Amino acid sequence: MIDLRLVREDPDAVRASQRLRGEPESAVDDLLAADERRRLAVQAFEALRAEQKVLGRQVPAAAGDERAALLAKTKDLAAEVRRTEGVVAARDADLRAAQLALPNVVAAGVPAGGEDDYVVLREVGTPPDIADPRDHLELGERLGAIDIERGAKVSGSRFYFLRGVGAQLQLAMFQLAVAQAVERGFVPMITPALVKPASMEGTGFLGAHAAEVYRLEADDLYLVGTSEVPLAAYHGDEILDLSAPVRYAGWSSCFRREAGSYGRDTRGIIRVHQFDKVEMFSYCRPEDAAAEHAALLAMEEEMLAKVELPYRVIDVAAGDLGSSAARKYDCEAWVPSQGRYREVTSTSNCTTFQARRLGVRYRDAEGRTQVAATLNGTLATTRWLVAILENHQQPDGAVRVPAALRPYLGGRELLEPVAG
Repeated sequence: MIDLRLVREDPDAVRASQRLRGEPESAVDDLLAADERRRLAVQAFEALRAEQKVLGRQVPAAAGDERAALLAKTKDLAAEVRRTEGVVAARDADLRAAQLALPNVVAAGVPAGGEDDYVVLREVGTPPDIADPRDHLELGERLGAIDIERGAKVSGSRFYFLRGVGAQLQLAMFQLAVAQAVERGFVPMITPALVKPASMEGTGFLGAHAAEVYRLEADDLYLVGTSEVPLAAYHGDEILDLSAPVRYAGWSSCFRREAGSYGRDTRGIIRVHQFDKVEMFSYCRPEDAAAEHAALLAMEEEMLAKVELPYRVIDVAAGDLGSSAARKYDCEAWVPSQGRYREVTSTSNCTTFQARRLGVRYRDAEGRTQVAATLNGTLATTRWLVAILENHQQPDGAVRVPAALRPYLGGRELLEPVAG
């Protein structure tokens, strides 16, 4: 939720952000109109309440017909107060709905445009020269690591089993990620996979992304698409000590409906309904958010270097930002079978957008409560297996294990195809 004071004081800045996102500027005017209607309703309610108090003081001193008239007027006024109180409640709801409809204000310097208008900030590493590379699914099946056929049999399309060295490789990658996070002061967390509607709404996933979310109607709970959701809600309605950033690394299963992705990435495990992820999440003061964003990106790049993947970093265009993000950087690893880079991490600076919805605050130097900033970033996820298998494949179908992962795989240097 964006700061209402910003919309009141500088609506043109918010309109400019909407244009960058390709979103309607009319949403700004709708919010201003809802704010004005609420203000007028509150004024009317407060005026009637003041009149009611005056009458209340007059009644005890009155007698006879004057007292009866005052009591009748008091009764009528009480009914009008209740009516206007209801109007204020309705205007409050309208204002909140209009405020929730606006995405975060885009940070200065974010590229304009849509999905294809990103800016490449740097490329790191050299893509391997592999003649006729096998894709990750063929490699995974040869290793006995991925079973798509039985995943579909048991659960349907876009499900899979990781088995044998596939399961071990993912666990190794996640243990490496958690170890790196703990070394940098992040608190490791294993988070709930189900959250209340307020938690999902508070992080901004029930707006434009609602179609991607699984909902359990009987329980009015949502399956999370990222541990960002429970980690953001973890300190809801709390006042934190943010003399230094508060950092978590959440390990969770994630669930996405992949609505609208029909026909895209149907082979293998690039785009699936369930996967696992280690997600970094930070709370900090708003003035520290840009530096924290850079730190999360550096953590992601460090992990990619450890698993020896060539990658590039892109500055995501405004039209491709989620509603909560003011800026987002993606790291895209090279996928040899496709001859292109594919996203494996993202890190977003959500400024005060989520914390304002969730009531997460801190005290400034004067002891006044202020709204915190929140940031998130992927440190490892199932999709990384695609790039690891393909970039480290050998001519015979074996896969070299990156040195940093070997301690978590019993020292194994090579994953070899299974017989049969």
